[in-house]
Amino acid sequence: MELTPGALRTVMHDGREDTVAVEEPLEIRSGGEPLAVTMRTPGHDEELALGFLYGEGLIDGPRRAGLTDDLANNTIVVDGPLARAVSARRFYTTSSCGVCGKGAIDEVVVQSPPLPAWSHPPLDRGLLAALPERLVQPGFARTGGLHATGLFDLSGGLICVREDVGRHNAMDKVVGWALGEGRLPLHANLLCVSGRLSFELVQKAAVAGAPVLVGVGAPTSLAVELARDRDLTLCGFARGGRVNVYSGEHRVKAL
Repeated sequence: MELTPGALRTVMHDGREDTVAVEEPLEIRSGGEPLAVTMRTPGHDEELALGFLYGEGLIDGPRRAGLTDDLANNTIVVDGPLARAVSARRFYTTSSCGVCGKGAIDEVVVQSPPLPAWSHPPLDRGLLAALPERLVQPGFARTGGLHATGLFDLSGGLICVREDVGRHNAMDKVVGWALGEGRLPLHANLLCVSGRLSFELVQKAAVAGAPVLVGVGAPTSLAVELARDRDLTLCGFARGGRVNVYSGEHRVKAL
């Protein structure tokens, strides 16, 4: 994966140069109205906008997304009508949490269709534990400040990876890419994230139809609860050849 120009910036500290990840706001518009603002790392903004709207249940298929007519900075316009009405509250997300500040659980939980019956052989734990090592993270290598989400096939082959200061943004970029490529739902794919497993990441994976979500870090209680409700296989602490399976154990070989 190549970094988009503008994703990194040089700053000074203690008289020395250092490379840091860029964090800037992105406004998403639809129907001529501002719909959402997210703090993100520039790059793959169209994918981010489409993945975010898909994860919120606001679009159900590919859309055209691009710059405004006046080429306004940090603004993406998504064409076409929304699949459902949006509350007047709108959305505001930060780089640390994709759902922080939402006023009601109804605004957080997005209904996702049931996953199909698992028809593949159980996955090897070693394969799941190795997924984080297969994430390509040039931005993290240079800054230590970017999260990553990777899309894999069932044999552990990397298909797409995106980085961002926001873990939820990295996920949205991958889902937006998959939407544009006609790969949704992700019934025959694995998702892996470079950090902890929070509620909104499980939500986005479930809506995208992914049967398995793996993370380097720990899950939260609500993430486990939602994964079990959606019959999604949730795996945390994937490192050193080991992984913990918190839900959907039927997709993973028994110890």
